[in-house]
Amino acid sequence: MHRPLSINTVPTSSAPSNECPSVDISELRNRLKANRQALIDGFSGSGRLEPFTRGLTKSTDAVLRELWNSSKWSAGCTLIAVGGYGRNELFPSSDVDILILLPEVDSQHLSKTEQELLQSQVTQFVNCCWDVGLEIGHAVRSLNECIFEAAKDVTVQTSLLESRWLSGSRKAFTQLNLRLKEARDPQQFFQAKRLEMRQRHAKFEDTPYSLEPNLKESPGGLRDLQTVLWVMRAAGFGHSWNDLVKLGLLTAREARTLASLEYFMKLSRARLHVLAKRREDRVVFDLQAPLARSFSIKHESDRRASEIYMQRYYRCAKQITQANTLLLQALEEFLFPATSGVPEPLDQEFSVRRGMLDINHADLFDTDPSAMLRAFIRMCENPSLQDMTVRTLRAMWRARTKLDATFRADPANRALFIEFLKQPRGITHELRRMNQWSILGRYLPAFRRIVGRMQHDLFHVYTVDQHILMVVRNLRRFAIDEHAHEYPLCSELMGHFDKPWLLYLAALFHDIAKGRGGDHSKLGRVDAKRFAKQHGLTNDETDVLVFLVEHHLTMSSVAQKQDLSDPDVIRHFADTVTSTYRLNALYLLTVADIRGTSPKVWNNWKGKLLEDLFNRTRRILSGDEISSEGQVDINQREARATLALYGIAREVYQPFWDKADVTYFSRNEPQDIAWQTRALYRHVNTLTTIVRCRLSPHGEGFQVVVYAPDQPELFARICGYFDSQNFSVLDARVYTTQHKYALDSFVVTSVSFADRYRDILQMVEHDLAERIDLAPPLGNPVRGRASRRSRYFPVTPRVDLRPDERSQRFLLSVFASDRTGLLFSIAKVLAKHQINLHMARISTLGERVEDSFLVDGPSLANQRQQLAFEEDLLGAITQ
Repeated sequence: MHRPLSINTVPTSSAPSNECPSVDISELRNRLKANRQALIDGFSGSGRLEPFTRGLTKSTDAVLRELWNSSKWSAGCTLIAVGGYGRNELFPSSDVDILILLPEVDSQHLSKTEQELLQSQVTQFVNCCWDVGLEIGHAVRSLNECIFEAAKDVTVQTSLLESRWLSGSRKAFTQLNLRLKEARDPQQFFQAKRLEMRQRHAKFEDTPYSLEPNLKESPGGLRDLQTVLWVMRAAGFGHSWNDLVKLGLLTAREARTLASLEYFMKLSRARLHVLAKRREDRVVFDLQAPLARSFSIKHESDRRASEIYMQRYYRCAKQITQANTLLLQALEEFLFPATSGVPEPLDQEFSVRRGMLDINHADLFDTDPSAMLRAFIRMCENPSLQDMTVRTLRAMWRARTKLDATFRADPANRALFIEFLKQPRGITHELRRMNQWSILGRYLPAFRRIVGRMQHDLFHVYTVDQHILMVVRNLRRFAIDEHAHEYPLCSELMGHFDKPWLLYLAALFHDIAKGRGGDHSKLGRVDAKRFAKQHGLTNDETDVLVFLVEHHLTMSSVAQKQDLSDPDVIRHFADTVTSTYRLNALYLLTVADIRGTSPKVWNNWKGKLLEDLFNRTRRILSGDEISSEGQVDINQREARATLALYGIAREVYQPFWDKADVTYFSRNEPQDIAWQTRALYRHVNTLTTIVRCRLSPHGEGFQVVVYAPDQPELFARICGYFDSQNFSVLDARVYTTQHKYALDSFVVTSVSFADRYRDILQMVEHDLAERIDLAPPLGNPVRGRASRRSRYFPVTPRVDLRPDERSQRFLLSVFASDRTGLLFSIAKVLAKHQINLHMARISTLGERVEDSFLVDGPSLANQRQQLAFEEDLLGAITQ
């Protein structure tokens, strides 16, 4: 009876073990280090990749063999390189993966002393490897154990697939490969690798377009190419792209393209390791600029070098994703021929094969390029279709260049594109597919320019093309009943919108001019107008499309930066919109756009501001405008009704209301007036500060009201407290009663708020009141560090001060990178210059801040004092 002997060991210490017989560890370590450094120095200039990685491999081989040979191994023991090291592809900071293959032994004939000796040899060898500076990943197994582990774990099987003999018994190595080949099931291996790939893609949200992509593991990374090669090797189809040419799955030109894509990714990985001086496979922000320089990419007038490199990377990843999809589908048909399916005719051009759209004739797209557009229409019309067959995708990919100027000028093709946009379902998926296979960019050349273009504005987390498609997706969700609960007003408006395809077109064009220099809204307007004329849109349709593209930022800007209680602000916005139809369209596009920038940008508070602006503007446009006096009456009447429900008599709270004027009742909503009244009517002439908190009725954080005798630096003191607690202020309204009491209200959020909101509300009510009454010195803001992203892609700090709609107050806008203590810094400058604050809108867009304040004060009437204020404020917001 034979028992396999398995030994698992780890290095015992990072310090030299001094246990390596007949080898000078220091000399070996120095030699390895010198060789590696010489290779890195030669590569860091303009060195070629393959000599570099092979040189690293060869240098490592020599050290490992010397260490192995210095140990007196038993007969039959073998040292084998596996994984990336096994395929002669060692990167500067990659693990050195090895297998120590032990002979099969009979436990009855192996004494305890012999077992201990073998254990000692393995431990000594592994420790020596680490002592000389090799970060090895090792396994110690017998041949039978290798077969068993490979059958159980596809990762082990993959690693052994690329094994290479280093030292020891060649016979054992040959036997291992023969046994592995006999045991290998290519079909099972294919399914396991495809499942592994899907799981890996899911970890990266199934997109290659992340801000800091992992060029090894992300979709479109090196692993996707290696997966194809592993499946080929396991199936016995070869191990190179040229072998796929022999199989008829690639043309010679396509094989060269794949090789160049692979080379770019490997070169990027090698340079990342050299730049980071560690194993780093993510293209992180702090290495994007140095990586671009290593490719001799230079800064352009409208783009950083890092942005140019990243666009090149994303386009490369996109092509790799295309190749991975095509080749795995093709290999699947080779491996599973019995399941290829019998085609079911769909029409004269297309059939359904295995639930996928297939072309009836291989040259369909070559002879009739218009069929490419019809293919996407068929996908929309038949929701049971899961995908397109590899034959269809390959034919489309090869015929994509036929979508040229002549094709785009054909009225029939223009009509097909509009017909596609009018499909009741499937638009989002098919637009993404069109983009993935470069059809959308071929039909809309302007769109092609923004494919893979990164936006380093600190709040967009997608490339421009992916953001645009995300906006289309958000608009489509408004039209789907299952998502009506997410944004009821949007779903209601979309349900009554007669031409939703106009909104999809506006989404396609709203950011299409990004990166050209100048105002992308104005430039995009020109593109949209040209498209409308070419595609036969009516004058009314053209006007709506052009308006939406030109003003897609207007509604969010007004809602988040201006005083919505000011009738002139609403009236001016209504004059811009001109009709309820346009208002509905702009509201839908704006919500979809904000939600499509980043999961962190949208919140319920912004949703409420947009909805308030929408409702107030709609009243004006429909002829139901309410006067300022009428709005005050409505707010008071609704607040009284709420107070009556709490059993609070009018004569009890009237003294509190008598201290407030029209401004208070017009700028606050009825429910806020009722809540503040209930909290404060007993404290009209209090000498101490009253602070009350409640959960925000809009589902975002909590509301705080502060009532106290007015005093200098009050707003700064409140902001200082919020800063000390790491709270984020979303909105602030500052009001002074007729008897000189401050009545300030805030909307505040906290990272830990949801977990312990009761404790936080009680703490704020007590501690903030105490902080104001004790009035300690303001101190200095906690100048928190900027995020890693904002350090490498900073926002240029900017201060903009201009008169408001009535030229009575000033609208102050502040633009900066977000950081802890920013609002407190601003508040201190306001206090220093005795600036009166009436309203603050704190808008954090990812890691960029665009805060707006409604202010006045004597110093703003003096040009010299105003300049000094702006300079102090700019200094305060500069990191």
